[in-house]
Amino acid sequence: MSANSPQYLTELLAHWGKGDQKALEELIPLVYDELRRLARHYLRNESNEHTLQTTALVHEVYLRLPRCPETQFQDRAHFFAVAAQLMRRILVDRARERLALKRGAGAVNLELDPALGLAKKEQVNVLALDDVLTALEKLDPQQCRIVELRFFGGLSIEETATALGISPATVKRSWAAAKAWLYRELRREIRS
Repeated sequence: MSANSPQYLTELLAHWGKGDQKALEELIPLVYDELRRLARHYLRNESNEHTLQTTALVHEVYLRLPRCPETQFQDRAHFFAVAAQLMRRILVDRARERLALKRGAGAVNLELDPALGLAKKEQVNVLALDDVLTALEKLDPQQCRIVELRFFGGLSIEETATALGISPATVKRSWAAAKAWLYRELRREIRS
């Protein structure tokens, strides 16, 4: 079995989930490039105000993964879904820290592009985006996960379907509905 095959990664993830630290050590070099791609995707959408670099974001994910309650990964897609969610939380935590330090002057903005249905790139405060996503999660947790995986994680329709254990058609419908809802809510945030 090839070291980069999805089956081998799934096997390593299963061993690590059972407490095998050697499996984690073997896993890290195999997923590092993909995690860097995910981090670049996140940071690419962030305005120039951020101070976190791609490598630092990936390393922060590595530090948080062992403390993550969801370490029984089903497969490669599930692992990257959890990593994408951790990256979002890290960026939100950093934005909150800077906001607290600067009493509001240090809010971080993300540039949102047409992927969320906005006509042009617009600046949206990362904390406002997190508030909107938190509201969506309360309304429809699955749609929130789809947004995290598609927009933040850069996963395809098929990869998102695999990660969530649903059909690609369901992902397409939910993605369209979530984009419409987020567009409306983010327009309100941008205007206020």
